Amino acid sequence: MAITDEKVPASKDLERNVQWLSRELGVKKSFDMICREITFAGRNAAIFFVDGFAKDEIMLWILRALSQIRAEEIEPDTFDKVFKKHVNYIEVESVDDLHQVVDAVLAGPIALVIDGEDRVIIIDAREYPARNPEEPDLERVVRGSRDGFVETIVFNTALIRRRVRDPKLRMEMMQAGQRSKTDICVCYIEDIANPETVDMIKERIKAIKMDGLPMAEKSVEELINPGSMWNPFPRVRYTERPDVAATHLLEGHVLVLVDTSPSIMILPATLFHHVQHAEEFRQSPAVGAFLRWVRFAGIIVSVFVLPLWYLFSLEPQLLPPTLRYIGPEKVGQVPLIWQLLIAEGGINLMRMAAVHTPNALTTALGLIAAVLIGDMAVNIGLFTPEVVLYVAVAAVGTFATPSYELGMANSLVRIILLVSVAVARLPGFIGALLVILLYLVRTTSFGVPYLWPLIPFNAMALKAVLVRSPVPIQNTRPSILRPLDPDRQAAPALKPIPGEKRGRGGNKRKEGKENNEKGKEENTLLMQDQAGQRDRNDFREWAGSRRKE
Repeated sequence: MAITDEKVPASKDLERNVQWLSRELGVKKSFDMICREITFAGRNAAIFFVDGFAKDEIMLWILRALSQIRAEEIEPDTFDKVFKKHVNYIEVESVDDLHQVVDAVLAGPIALVIDGEDRVIIIDAREYPARNPEEPDLERVVRGSRDGFVETIVFNTALIRRRVRDPKLRMEMMQAGQRSKTDICVCYIEDIANPETVDMIKERIKAIKMDGLPMAEKSVEELINPGSMWNPFPRVRYTERPDVAATHLLEGHVLVLVDTSPSIMILPATLFHHVQHAEEFRQSPAVGAFLRWVRFAGIIVSVFVLPLWYLFSLEPQLLPPTLRYIGPEKVGQVPLIWQLLIAEGGINLMRMAAVHTPNALTTALGLIAAVLIGDMAVNIGLFTPEVVLYVAVAAVGTFATPSYELGMANSLVRIILLVSVAVARLPGFIGALLVILLYLVRTTSFGVPYLWPLIPFNAMALKAVLVRSPVPIQNTRPSILRPLDPDRQAAPALKPIPGEKRGRGGNKRKEGKENNEKGKEENTLLMQDQAGQRDRNDFREWAGSRRKE
């Protein structure tokens, strides 16, 4: 689709069309923008394409097919005959707006302009530079698929289609950015996703009026996300795994894919969506629940261990006698709050250095951080040993957070709590904690409360968050998403035990709905048996009366 609403109709004059397109596309000014003038069947024509996007083999095949056309084969109705019979390619369309031609050529397809015709043939014979799908670094699993999203949007949609072969799966292509014309795909399952959420997301994308979106999905997130732009907590979930994306699709979420980005957005997203990992579902339910609890513990420790240790160091009387050993015996020349803040900054600095360090030097960087910086800082008295210990524990909890964005937000929360303790000690800690909690309660993600199912409270959904439930009993979708189809399966898919008789009444639906189909069939058979028994009893009574007579 064209970004601008202005329409420039294609003319039957080939020279006029070529001049307009050449001027807009910058032919002869840009070395990679090519206009190839050809003649076939006595007609002049021109082909516009971007060098590097068009497939050479397909271009040669099309030129060869056009050169073999005779004039009498395309007269009359030249355009329709060329379009339907002689351009035998899969993805072909016709447009009559030159703005659409410009947008198409810049996106990669080939434009065929024919003299005497006021329509243009668009041949989608493009091939983007792309890498092979590989496992993303941030979402590695011990067992599971090793493919991941790449920077080409068509590859990403194919990875989703491979896992969700539902005819109701919709992938609507849109564009945003007056100059970048970035392709954005809104993906959802039509008879599951809430239509209001889908419409809200599409309307917000259509409302983007920026010149370009070079930062891809992050720019789109900040432009369409409702609420304060300075909120550090992520209100969309990013993933680079197709299996995670497919799982959320089936729950009723909406996906937003942006071309040139390997990360896709999952909307809406609550706080608890950011603390789950694919590894939990690649193990048995018991092991998955254990991994989830360990991860929860790591996230909680990453937020509270430093502020609480600092609070107890300032006010040791808050601790019971058995824990009075917590806290440094000697603070040193640098106040504890500055030690903690310097250590926090140092951890983030080393994290950034690790990102920009070549792989061959990462081991050397780790040795420098651990031996030269950490050990020497303790020896010279800059840090107390406990500061290094608890900062390291908090850093491990941050790295254990599945969502990178949530880990960074938790780091800011940790610093806020530290400063609050330094200013007002225990009242400051409690006050800051209440303010952050109130802020989270007021936060929403596309109409969904950020702390659901804790606030508002939903016992069944909270149980599913705290305990990795087995797949056979995952029979409902999250109610907060308001899906059109709330059930994933009619009833829990319980495994039959050999030799055990199944009940005749059927399982009840969790939300008080009717019996499942199996129960209905069994009840029907039972009623038929009872009716037959009554008929037999009536027959016996009639036969007995006849014998007496």
